[in-house]
Amino acid sequence: MGIKEPINTYLEIYEKMLLIRRFEEKAGQLYGMGKIGGFCHLYIGQEAVVVGVDSVKKKGDQVITSYRDHGHMLSCGMDPKGVMSELTGKKTGYSKGKGGSMHMFSKSKDFYGGHGIVGAQVPIGAGLAFANKYKKNKSVCFTYFGDGAANQGQIYETFNMASLWKLPVVFIIENNQYAMGTSIDRASSTQKLFSRGQAFNIPGKLVDGMDVLKVSKATEAAAKDCRNGNGPYILEMNTYRYKGHSMSDPAKYRTREEVQSIKNKKDPIENFQKYLLKKGIKEDEFKKIDQKIKTTISEAADFAIESEVPELSDLFNDIYLEH
Repeated sequence: MGIKEPINTYLEIYEKMLLIRRFEEKAGQLYGMGKIGGFCHLYIGQEAVVVGVDSVKKKGDQVITSYRDHGHMLSCGMDPKGVMSELTGKKTGYSKGKGGSMHMFSKSKDFYGGHGIVGAQVPIGAGLAFANKYKKNKSVCFTYFGDGAANQGQIYETFNMASLWKLPVVFIIENNQYAMGTSIDRASSTQKLFSRGQAFNIPGKLVDGMDVLKVSKATEAAAKDCRNGNGPYILEMNTYRYKGHSMSDPAKYRTREEVQSIKNKKDPIENFQKYLLKKGIKEDEFKKIDQKIKTTISEAADFAIESEVPELSDLFNDIYLEH
């Protein structure tokens, strides 16, 4: 179950995780240079979650998430040039420079955002799942939210309706241990967030979100349950973010030793690379992938910086849908 055995598939998974890592590093660099304004929440450290989930997605399945969303966009196949252009507020961005980091969409990739209000995407995800059930298309909506959002009331309203109507939605809790600057043990009465579905008869599971293979396997089982008409499923991905909540957060609420310990022991990319080396993949393969990604990211950054900014009049475009 999960990611299939062929080595080329493993390398694609590795490449996708590394693409996200390098993209976010470049985004952080451009933010520091003043090329990116507004909010910018980096996904560094959590790459195995979205890549593992996407490895078992089927055509027509949807993704919706919160504002820490660049990794989700890249994983579902959105163009790094378009994503970086949006971060820099350019016309060539996915939201034509008007959405920024938190508000990008791609209907062609079944990516429905990018949402800035904590937890607001969760009922929307259930709505997408309701449409799937109505259309009887066997599609699943993968609805992401964080450990901080898990304490929002609208989450539980959504759980109730999703269970009552047996909606095909996999709720994915990206538990990166900190809701902004507050650790989970200071914010949650229970640290088993997946168990909160029990009151609504929603099954759940805790998953090592730093291991892409374990994420893939757990997600495949959950999605299968949904497609079989059994209703929603909760997956709590135990993961970790290396950077602050956003680029403006110095993350002084945790020690450098804590962060370094996670990097040394649990890094999802380095550990997967070690796994692939044991499978017989040569170092040269990783060097080729790294060089390819460096080129891709460099081109995306140059494209974004050189693209034109929107006209002031563009503020009034794309507001209403005309029939």
